[in-house]
Amino acid sequence: MLRHTGIGVVAGLASALLIGVVVQATPLALALYLLAPLPILIVAMGWSHRTGLVAAASGTLALALVTSPLRGLAFLVSTALPAWWLGYLALLGRETAPGRMEWYPTGRLLAWVAVTAAVALVVVVMLSSGDHAAYQERVQRLARAMLQLQLQETPSRGAGLDEDDLARIAERVAGLAPAIMATTFTLLLTFYLWAGARVVQISGRLPRPWPDLAATALPRRALWGLAAGAILTVAPGYAGALGVALVGAFAAALALQGLAAIHDRSRAKPGRTPLLIGLYVLVFLTQGLAIAALALFGLVDALTGRRRPAQAPPAT
Repeated sequence: MLRHTGIGVVAGLASALLIGVVVQATPLALALYLLAPLPILIVAMGWSHRTGLVAAASGTLALALVTSPLRGLAFLVSTALPAWWLGYLALLGRETAPGRMEWYPTGRLLAWVAVTAAVALVVVVMLSSGDHAAYQERVQRLARAMLQLQLQETPSRGAGLDEDDLARIAERVAGLAPAIMATTFTLLLTFYLWAGARVVQISGRLPRPWPDLAATALPRRALWGLAAGAILTVAPGYAGALGVALVGAFAAALALQGLAAIHDRSRAKPGRTPLLIGLYVLVFLTQGLAIAALALFGLVDALTGRRRPAQAPPAT
């Protein structure tokens, strides 16, 4: 137990160090910053969720003492707790027969990734901005500055736009910001979960067998999260921001399900490899448009439930 605690402390300090290097403001520092959740995820899945919790606590404490309590709290909410929670869920399972385990389904895990991303994002925004009006003003200023920069590079796009038009566009962009950020965070958390599990599997410490990722399908009741987000979007303040974030997060989860469905339905089909390569190239080139199309396909796949396993998933 003491050895596992030491491993957790080291992992937490490594994660905090990766967060700290972002002050260097270099591409390498940014890349290392983006990898910060991995040490916590790796120890949570490779040793135990208790070790992951030790890592989360030690990294938070280190950042709070070395930098500031607010930064430590932001690390806890945005990095440490999401990594620990997803690592914990990934290893949930129940014994259905002597020597036979039924592991937590990847579809339910993907749904939790979306919820975790949306909630963590809004809490971090609340911690960093305080008042919702101040947050809105700051995001609108940033959106307006980005619009003006684009118009300077391509003046033809700004033909006929006055200051009021720019203000209205900036306001709309600011309203969509939680969805954009939650979409990105959901994709990142999914990547962290996959990468961390791969590292643990290669080391031989992953307790569960590698899942069939192409069979990933959100449980139908997870779509209530999307519906709740859509309803919350009309609410004022941070409740509305949470709704927008939930819509963006579940859109990303549905896009990943759409991608999984294409992998699944193209199994043993001629031309599968060129098809998948072309799909990924298209996603890279079109970015948001491809994600929207995949999300729609994933929504249809979730509603029809054609790939849903016959057995019910284990309870959390």
